[in-house]
Amino acid sequence: MKRVWTQCSKELNQFRRDRLTLALAFLLPLAVLLIYGYAIRLESKNIPLAIQDFDRSVLSRSYQDRLFATGQFVPAADSGGPPAHPLDQGKARATLVIPPHFEQHIQLHRPVTLQALVDGSDVNNARVIQNSLQATTQFFLRSSGLVPEGRRSPFNLRLRLWFNPGRQEALYIVPGIFGVILWVFPSMLAAICLVREKEQGTILQVYASDLSATEWLLGKHLAYWLIGLGEALVVMVVAMVLFGLRVRGDPTLLVLGVGVYLAASVAFGLFVGARAGNQTGAVQGTAIVGFLTALLLSGFIYRLENIPFPLSLVSKLIPARYLIAITRDGFVRGTGWSGVWYAPLVIALIGVLFFRLATRVLARMQFSD
Repeated sequence: MKRVWTQCSKELNQFRRDRLTLALAFLLPLAVLLIYGYAIRLESKNIPLAIQDFDRSVLSRSYQDRLFATGQFVPAADSGGPPAHPLDQGKARATLVIPPHFEQHIQLHRPVTLQALVDGSDVNNARVIQNSLQATTQFFLRSSGLVPEGRRSPFNLRLRLWFNPGRQEALYIVPGIFGVILWVFPSMLAAICLVREKEQGTILQVYASDLSATEWLLGKHLAYWLIGLGEALVVMVVAMVLFGLRVRGDPTLLVLGVGVYLAASVAFGLFVGARAGNQTGAVQGTAIVGFLTALLLSGFIYRLENIPFPLSLVSKLIPARYLIAITRDGFVRGTGWSGVWYAPLVIALIGVLFFRLATRVLARMQFSD
């Protein structure tokens, strides 16, 4: 352990003296945060909708069929309980409650009050859901002849945005960009660091020592994990100041998830650095493979349900997918462990895999374990 800490201290000292690397570590992540936080606006389809039908009549079933026929919604499983339960569990983005005697009141032209709870953590989705429910409801009544032209609709649909009643779009965008920033930059720094040892020839001194590949990599991993924690702290504090983010619910999942994610990010960078022959290759490897997958296959821009097969299978192996679930829960939803308990476990498994692959690559290069 002492040799690992010595290697870690050496890496931190080198990092502190390199101003270009310091800028890469802290200024570029902030620039990406500002660009994405202020510029991106998204739209989604195939929105999971849970329906609690307490009437169970022919008319209520026809109304449900009309909602799903629009293509805007897909059915979501409702395990019962309060209307907010499917939203809290992440199974649905909205819950529609159809009251008892729905058909009877409609046929007698009596007022009917429907309840719709909408997940407001995704502001764009909330707006789409709200408009679609209102428009589809009116179209259903007119096309069915239940409300003649010029007559007031008996429906009184009460909408309530869950998690984000103010519809602040930054509460959706900014927690998502954390997954991209904290994957790309710590891994890039670790990859450049390892490749630099090859280019400068200092790795030969390590070959001649009794350090094993695991010890050498652990020292570098610990150093850049600590640097990644500094990046995460700076980026999140700035996001909280500029975009009004606040930690919701139990913070332990968020803290643990970010720590495990940074460890996986650094392990990925060490693997790329072990395979790359120069700094250009290391940067391209982390930028192309790491950035594009974290940006496009994590659910940050495109909803996971909209990713086509077979890329939908690849997305299950993207760690950013799971951190985004953690950060959006930690800063917006506040569900805690019951909602995304699996995410840190999956990230940890992927991180161990990358570290093991990096160790095997270096073990072939005159290291001994």
